[in-house]
Amino acid sequence: MDWKLEGSAWETKSHMLLGQECLLEDIGEDDVSESFQLLQIDMECESQERGSLPTGSVTWCSKNVQRKQKHWEKIVAAKKSKRKQEKERRKANRAENPGIRPQHSKRFLRTLTKERLLEAKHSGPRLCIDLSMTDHMSKKELSRLAGQIRRLYGSNKKADKPFWICLAGFSRDSPLYEECLRMNDGFSSYMLDITEEDCFSLFPLETLVYLTPDSEHALEDVDVNKIYILGGLVDESIQKFCNDNPGVYQIDSALLSAVCSL
Repeated sequence: MDWKLEGSAWETKSHMLLGQECLLEDIGEDDVSESFQLLQIDMECESQERGSLPTGSVTWCSKNVQRKQKHWEKIVAAKKSKRKQEKERRKANRAENPGIRPQHSKRFLRTLTKERLLEAKHSGPRLCIDLSMTDHMSKKELSRLAGQIRRLYGSNKKADKPFWICLAGFSRDSPLYEECLRMNDGFSSYMLDITEEDCFSLFPLETLVYLTPDSEHALEDVDVNKIYILGGLVDESIQKFCNDNPGVYQIDSALLSAVCSL
């Protein structure tokens, strides 16, 4: 009997202790929850304050970032001022000299050059570069020839009435082609024809005119119905057999007037 009473008393104390522990745990959880709520409120306030700052504020930027940003703004402003001054200068020049041709944009000039070259392709005149003799040339001579092709193409596309250029006897796996790619930027996009056929089998013989310093006839006018041929050969490597083509094929020859004046 006493044992039962003691057991029931022990159970009562145990329930009281458990109740107190639960109460303490509840109070602790509430305190922790309240602390987290206060922390969340502080963070929200800080976020709102940061979001309320103006867009151009530098409060959150380091001095190094601010210095770089100011330097960049100065560069942009200087460029804008320079473009504005250049525009005003061109406008003043046009007003003082109305007879001078206006300067066009690079995009316009590229389009105009393309149209002129395509017109020459369809209606002439045509210029064929005979590259069938490159097998007899050294590496140094091929490099010089590649440079001459670049200068010829550049000068031709700037002309008001350009020729349509054809590189005949020219193989894409030849040393000269590799040298042209190496020395001439954008060579693969040149607006011209490239063929492995020689010019004498590519065009009718009666339309060919071989431009050579050995001709007795000076070229005075350009006929759009003719195909003018230039020998792709560096001067220092001229050989006798290279000048036999016009005689063998019985075609016309001519001497450039520029050569006659020298």
